[in-house]
Amino acid sequence: MGKSSTPRPLADNEAMAFAKQIRVSPQKLNLVAETIRGKKCETALAELQFSSRRIAVDVKKLLESAIANAENNHDLDVDRLYVAEATVGKALVMKRWRARARGRVGRIEKPFSNMRLIVREREETA
Repeated sequence: MGKSSTPRPLADNEAMAFAKQIRVSPQKLNLVAETIRGKKCETALAELQFSSRRIAVDVKKLLESAIANAENNHDLDVDRLYVAEATVGKALVMKRWRARARGRVGRIEKPFSNMRLIVREREETA
């Protein structure tokens, strides 16, 4: 009875973390995501630690979460992990307005983003 379980969407050597409703535009978040794509997790954490962008703190938390998922849920070796994918998507946009001259309105958009991080265990090189 009941539903059959769905197959795991990731490979056995991968782990994922997903953040919803990050308060920054997707364009700005993608600039930070580009800096860590394809890098070893240690290097990526150091890069985010010393980044001057405000959102780098949230991306660092997300990367740490993906590393913890890999270690605790999937028994992967933390020392061999690298950032395989870092994708950024659009979420909701809050619309606000500001009064302008002669009774007009200036539109203000406050965008939100989603981010998905996949870390993968590097293969053994013999």
